[in-house]
Amino acid sequence: MQPQDPSAPDLPSLETTLPVLRASLARGRYQKVLHVAEAYLGEHRGHRDLLYISAVAQRMLHRIPEALGTLATLQTFHPRYSRLFQERGHCHVMARDAAQAIDAFESAIRINPALPASWQALEKLYRIADRKREQANAADHVATLAKLPQPIVAARSMLADGDFEDAERTVNAFLAANPDDVEGLRVLAWIARHFEYNIDAEKYLEKVLAKASHYNAARYDLVLTLVNLQKHARAREECERLMVAEPGNQGVRVTYAGILLALGDVDGAIERYGLLLEEMPGDCELHQSLGHALKTQGDSAGSIAAYHRAIEARADFGEAYWSLANMKTYRFTDFELQRMRQYEAQPYLQQTDHYHLCFALGKALEDRGEHAESFTYYSRGNALKKEGSTYSAAAQERAVRRQKEICTPEFFAARLGWGCPDGSPIFVLGLPRAGSTLIEQILASHSQVEGTMELAHIPRIVGSLGSGEKFGDIHYPAVLRDLSAEQCREFGEGYIRDTQVYRSAGKPFFIDKMPNNFRNIALIQLVLPNARIIDARRDAMDCCFSNFKQLYAHGHPFAYDLEDVGRYYRAYVDLMDHWDRTLPGRVLRVQHEDMLSDLEGSVRRILDHCGLPFEEACVEFHRTERRVHTASAEQVRRPINRDGVDQWKPYEPWLGPLKAALGPLAR
Repeated sequence: MQPQDPSAPDLPSLETTLPVLRASLARGRYQKVLHVAEAYLGEHRGHRDLLYISAVAQRMLHRIPEALGTLATLQTFHPRYSRLFQERGHCHVMARDAAQAIDAFESAIRINPALPASWQALEKLYRIADRKREQANAADHVATLAKLPQPIVAARSMLADGDFEDAERTVNAFLAANPDDVEGLRVLAWIARHFEYNIDAEKYLEKVLAKASHYNAARYDLVLTLVNLQKHARAREECERLMVAEPGNQGVRVTYAGILLALGDVDGAIERYGLLLEEMPGDCELHQSLGHALKTQGDSAGSIAAYHRAIEARADFGEAYWSLANMKTYRFTDFELQRMRQYEAQPYLQQTDHYHLCFALGKALEDRGEHAESFTYYSRGNALKKEGSTYSAAAQERAVRRQKEICTPEFFAARLGWGCPDGSPIFVLGLPRAGSTLIEQILASHSQVEGTMELAHIPRIVGSLGSGEKFGDIHYPAVLRDLSAEQCREFGEGYIRDTQVYRSAGKPFFIDKMPNNFRNIALIQLVLPNARIIDARRDAMDCCFSNFKQLYAHGHPFAYDLEDVGRYYRAYVDLMDHWDRTLPGRVLRVQHEDMLSDLEGSVRRILDHCGLPFEEACVEFHRTERRVHTASAEQVRRPINRDGVDQWKPYEPWLGPLKAALGPLAR
């Protein structure tokens, strides 16, 4: 395709042109479609829909080699787009190449099972090839999709190809006329879960199951949603119900093992992963999950071996390489490094494998002192991870300003004595990678304190406040002004009740180490006024860069851009300064660097704030045997050290955007 002539007049926006192109394609104006698409591809050379429309037009004009070439270009930019494989299948059918057509259509349905045209084509091709079992399976899928309303099939297909906003519009339009349709509600729940609006997803799935209690697939969706919400006790109950209904469902059994791990039954999880691996020894993700469980238990050698087995099961499984890197103490061999580079450079690598490999390469090269190349991979991984993110630094800063406006000394004085009086929670908060796991390990080494995990209960209360008509449409913190004393007490009592499932030792105090609860200190004050709060603070440059090179399983979208993470840190400091002025003495700030220089003095400050007597075990925290669920698990099992100090300095030539965003907080 020829680039656009620079002397040509300005073209209308692509947004307005694409619907015209699709309409022209439907009317058979293939030559015109190609002409217009070529003009736009000069400026938008990797645009998914332009390339796809062009390939369809070329096929319809019987220009099969050109169509296949366009599809190859499309695959370079969008290797997981199901319709490119479907279109490739149509091209091979036209070229009378049945074997290649079958391969292409099978690739399409592996990505997107909601493609009726691919299933219909496969049914015919399997019949010609006398592959009766595959033909029957394809026919079943054709019949299943035919029973569903067309908008639901379309929305499912959009979801598989990542077109979430289009899918949401499609399904909402359908539900406006069919508000009780279980399939529509289920699709809406999928969309909500994708955007991490799990409270909304739970609500939709409850409606589905109220109308179709035996809809096991929807119940499994509910289990996954409950896991995201950290409602693990209920998730376990629903999962056990599914295992009775479908004892052979391996996916449900895998999820159940993960729920046991989250509930602290690490031995039970390891046992179940072992049994599942006897049935599925080649499942890379199972080996990966077993590795995570062994790491939580403190079995470093076992977890490393499990991650290696995951790589043996699938050599380009990026998450396993990252899991090794994320142990922080593992060092890759020359052979492993070479293999990682080779797989990362593959043109059709899945995006999740791609960014996992990038972060793993960044860490591997950092450990070797090859900082320029290391930063290249960290930057590439962050850019891939940021794709499609809706995070807005400006929105975060507005939220901080709003909290400062609403949550004044007068606001709290008017609500003095509200909430649940239980003083057992100890909240350790701040930014990720700021030393909160170290503080948690110190406290959990005390005879009266139990360590749990990053509990989602306070954020879940936030998510339940003032829900609007859109996903996640809440009015926080303004809604805090509307809470009654009774509601605050009920929220506090509910928090104590619901977190009990994570407390097995029966100790009088327990730790909630959810970092981003710094945004929810006002709510904590209202519902649990006697809880202790500790702010884990780390040097701005060290903390921000550590976040930039950390790949999170979920959440923390601010971490994937140097400017975003710098602005997030500034907003955090601004808000914490506000709490110091508004609730003086309520929050203990623990500077990570102070702990490194005076561990015992810092330990005594922490214990005094929590009303706990000094115990030597807290200074010898690395000897405490407990399960640690975070990325710092290996680090807090070693004595105090300064390994993390000034790790940003070798990368200073590339950290200009971070320094600019931090302003006076940078050094």
